[in-house]
Amino acid sequence: MAGNRSRKLVRESRALGIALTPKAEKYMQRRPYRPGEHGRGRVKESDYSIRLKEKQRLRAQYGIRESQLRKVWDEARRMDGLAGENLVELLEMRLDALVLRAGFARTIAQARQVVVHRHIMVDGRLVDRPSFRVKPGQVVQVKPRSQTSPQFLVAAQGQHADVLPAMPEYLKADLTKLRFELIRRPKRAEVPVICDVQMVVEHYSR
Repeated sequence: MAGNRSRKLVRESRALGIALTPKAEKYMQRRPYRPGEHGRGRVKESDYSIRLKEKQRLRAQYGIRESQLRKVWDEARRMDGLAGENLVELLEMRLDALVLRAGFARTIAQARQVVVHRHIMVDGRLVDRPSFRVKPGQVVQVKPRSQTSPQFLVAAQGQHADVLPAMPEYLKADLTKLRFELIRRPKRAEVPVICDVQMVVEHYSR
């Protein structure tokens, strides 16, 4: 099961042109083109397919369903400011996304898993919903009973740093204590996702 999922993510990464996992990144260094027998050939993409691909890129990097992305989009377009930037900023405030950025996990799937398995506390209370939106000023930490498990001992030593982007400035983290604080709302320019958000806006606005 895990092997099938891993292969699926590698294929998806090649199709979207972005590495969704560390394994996919290594694979794409050897085969930096789309999967399939015609993967090396040139493909003329329509405007619609370009917009769709950018939307799929964004969704894949947060590991969410279309219905979840659509729900956040509906909220983002009602807010003041640019809808595309609002969309990314709201997605970035998801608990699983911040657990990943803080270095508690290596992939978004792993970050979601540790949340669902009730290893994560927000302001001292267990939260098991990956979509939980963390507010500025809230403190997130691995619950004390889980901190001695091998996966978190590895995280506390900073061993995920080789596959993750640098810690963003909207987080204040203490990896040795397996805790972090969201000090302010993320800004789109700081969020380490690969996506042309204007294309996503145009996709949903068509």
